[in-house]
Amino acid sequence: MRDTAQLSSAAGQIGLGGGITEVSVQQESCPIVKNMKQLEFSVLIRRAGQIKEELRQGARKSYKDVIDVSFDDPHRAGMKPLSFVRQVLAACCYPDLMNSNKLPVDVRQRAHKLLGVCAGGSVGSYTLTAGIPEIVQGISESITRRDGGAPSYPENIYISPGSQWSLTNILKVLVNRQGSPRTGVLTPVPCHITTISSIMELGAVIIPYYLNEEQGWELQVEELQRALESAKRICNPVALYVINPGNPTGYVQSRKTMQEVIRFVLEKKLFLLADEVYQNCVYGEKSEFVSYKRILAEMGPPLSDTLELASFHSASKGFLGECGLRGGYVELVNLDPTVMKYIYKLFSADSCAPVAGQIALDLMMNPPQPGDPSYSLYNEETQHIKTTLVHNAKRAIEVLNSLPGFYCQPVEGGAFAFPRLYLPPKAIQKAKEVGMKPDAFYCMRLLEEAGVLVSPGYKHGQKEGTHHIRICIMTTVETMEELLRRLSSFHIQFMKDFS
Repeated sequence: MRDTAQLSSAAGQIGLGGGITEVSVQQESCPIVKNMKQLEFSVLIRRAGQIKEELRQGARKSYKDVIDVSFDDPHRAGMKPLSFVRQVLAACCYPDLMNSNKLPVDVRQRAHKLLGVCAGGSVGSYTLTAGIPEIVQGISESITRRDGGAPSYPENIYISPGSQWSLTNILKVLVNRQGSPRTGVLTPVPCHITTISSIMELGAVIIPYYLNEEQGWELQVEELQRALESAKRICNPVALYVINPGNPTGYVQSRKTMQEVIRFVLEKKLFLLADEVYQNCVYGEKSEFVSYKRILAEMGPPLSDTLELASFHSASKGFLGECGLRGGYVELVNLDPTVMKYIYKLFSADSCAPVAGQIALDLMMNPPQPGDPSYSLYNEETQHIKTTLVHNAKRAIEVLNSLPGFYCQPVEGGAFAFPRLYLPPKAIQKAKEVGMKPDAFYCMRLLEEAGVLVSPGYKHGQKEGTHHIRICIMTTVETMEELLRRLSSFHIQFMKDFS
């Protein structure tokens, strides 16, 4: 277990703000950080808004709307919310609905039970720092079932306004901003930008490790070792951050990989941060999600008793897709009691997570079961979402890999495809002339000429000299087909223009 004094010292000296040293791992090795101050993606977002307004005012373009697949907001992208979740939320927000026969019996029963554990019987009341105890207990029991009986303890779980909020708080405990050398966090490339921003805002050093694109974006321990060695003279590495299933890569880690990662983390005395928010979105034929906590438990002592782990999940991702309700949680494993007391104080510094988000978590972790009145519809709706994701992933790969200058690795899980883009030299030169990253230049042209907004690869990190785009596949089949039609037509013309 980590030295308590070390963690407590770091916890007592945290602070926000501050820059990164000029000579640092991230500036030398991590393209995502080199571009943190560039506003190209913000320009894309603003331009998309302008185009939407132009279309509303009757501007004539080759398309009638803007298809935004730049980030994962399923309901915004047209995916239907789950009926059971919305019915329970509706009854909790307007209790008179529980007297109506229009709602299934189990919906009314669940709403009655949930309101019964809210202070004053209202979703408008504050809750305890960690969340409503009965909901936390339900999450704990669900985790135990998920992990094949490996015990989960409610006192180790904190509900928060989204999983990223929890991750930032745990980083605050790990990062010693006053320390010399700076604290370092091993972070995957590519990665989603929010975590990168959180680490940098705390004054820590990004230690990039590159996922192997040629092997389907596989995480390889040899690369972790290389990254760690490269950082030793520059910072003090304290944690490894992993994303499983991957964002933006769609890679799902195997048991073998996870076991190797756990051994590496323990050997190097690191803290393991496991971002597992897409755990319900696995659709590769030979892929399955297994939590790091379960693998750790199966490996047994002394590993299972000593490795420090924080696992994150969210109601925003997966089949629920309730991004706006702001509900996530962190489960902590093998942390020293003194550190746990500090974490409690840290989480207590802000008010509780939104009660609607806590309820969404409860419904996600404990959905209708066979025999319940709502089960048939719930199963039908979730299976439809899974079928849609499988279709969209398959079609995206088929179409992209049929186009010259594109190659997309298999997508096994998560919400994105992250194809590589082989741009002609003339296109790269033109991008330089207009002061843009090559993949951002491509994305801007795609937006202007085809009305499709995707995320440029530089925003997520990529090896120097490579270019990618990120496409959210968590949208309707109709939207995906129209997107691929527009992208194909645009891309063929783009390649001709710059050949």
